[in-house]
Amino acid sequence: MAQQVNISELSLPQLEVLKNQLDQEVEFLSSSIAQLKVVQTKYVEAKDCLTVLNKSNEGKELLVPLSSSMYVPGKLSDVGNVLIDVGTGYYVEKSVDDARDFFKRKIDFLTKQIEKIQPALQEKHGMKQAVMEMMSQKIQQLTAAGASQAAATKA
Repeated sequence: MAQQVNISELSLPQLEVLKNQLDQEVEFLSSSIAQLKVVQTKYVEAKDCLTVLNKSNEGKELLVPLSSSMYVPGKLSDVGNVLIDVGTGYYVEKSVDDARDFFKRKIDFLTKQIEKIQPALQEKHGMKQAVMEMMSQKIQQLTAAGASQAAATKA
């Protein structure tokens, strides 16, 4: 359990350390959300691709990717089943409807994970903003104190 600290009681160097820590946490959470969105987009695209698998497209010629820039010609022979990459080199054969359900579950799961992280990210942004405002106030106080001290020594 993190203990609460009144940031007005922290010194300028301590505030700088806290700000740097919050910067790192914000960067990590932002990166996590971005990665989840990339995976989510891949599942949405895969689910959308299932729409071309219908009886009218059976037997049609297509290009089968061997790499990102190399293809071989092929024919669509089975429009009822697909192989799904379930991770670490494992593939599972599913019907088109089961595949659609699988992708929907994955998309929903990723959406929930993003929704869980979003409030934490917003909270960290708010904390960082408060720390930066406090740092600005402290700098203004130090500047004002330095100016009044310089004026006192001139007098």
